Amino acid sequence: MHECFKVEIADRIAHVVLNRPDKRNSMNLQFWDELPAIIEDIDANSKARVIVISSTGPHFTAGIDVSVFGQNDEMLAVGSDDDLAKRQHGARFYDTVTRLQNSFSCMESCRIPVLVAIQGGCIGGGVDLVTACDMRYATEDAFLTIFETNIGMTADVGTFPRLVKLVPEGFVREMAYTGRQVTASEAQAVGLVNRVYPDHASMLAGVMEIAREIASKAPLAIHGCKRMITYARDHNTADGLDYIAAWNASMLSVDEIREAMLASKQRREGRFAELPSKRQRSS
Repeated sequence: MHECFKVEIADRIAHVVLNRPDKRNSMNLQFWDELPAIIEDIDANSKARVIVISSTGPHFTAGIDVSVFGQNDEMLAVGSDDDLAKRQHGARFYDTVTRLQNSFSCMESCRIPVLVAIQGGCIGGGVDLVTACDMRYATEDAFLTIFETNIGMTADVGTFPRLVKLVPEGFVREMAYTGRQVTASEAQAVGLVNRVYPDHASMLAGVMEIAREIASKAPLAIHGCKRMITYARDHNTADGLDYIAAWNASMLSVDEIREAMLASKQRREGRFAELPSKRQRSS
């Protein structure tokens, strides 16, 4: 059981639901441990071919819960009367922020696609979360805001490194400098979200349909696509071309290609190899 999430796996799709609607799905201390544990378990044990993240209540998430600040002085740069503790502050803060960053980076580094469905407010840390996903979908009433600016800080859990690779730099700067709410229609216009739906129910139905289509494809091929797209984003063209050549030299499966073509011809579901389970790290 999880405090912050509900997890359901069916039809090769893992549905991970933020489940604290009474707290506007704010990100408390447990959130930062539970999310990576859930994602890594699904990926490492090949429990699904696609992950869909959605939320409950009127808002996707209100961002970082204030309780996190109260229980982690280093996150607010709170000083100390102890001179040695003051000197440690920077290292402590760095360690805390990298831990939070890793809680979202796991979605980018996992082998399977992660789709996210956004309703209502996606505030502060919510933007960090959704930019780490493969695809984003939203309801008409959804909005995103880099709220950290409004409380006197610079977003540091992943927003800027990823957002500038998703939308025009000038738009990122406007979002960051103003801290204003960006509507779903604006987000779609600049490519931040893939599609906008009238309401939460139609969004979930639409996203699940996309997830089912992805889940029908060869998992090894989808894994390769995700790796190549992420690599190409972070490297120059020559490096990307070399990497895909090396990848397919070792990973291309003629049997998977043959099965995909045969399944299409016979209009049936493909019998594809699943991703192998990952080796567990020794304690």
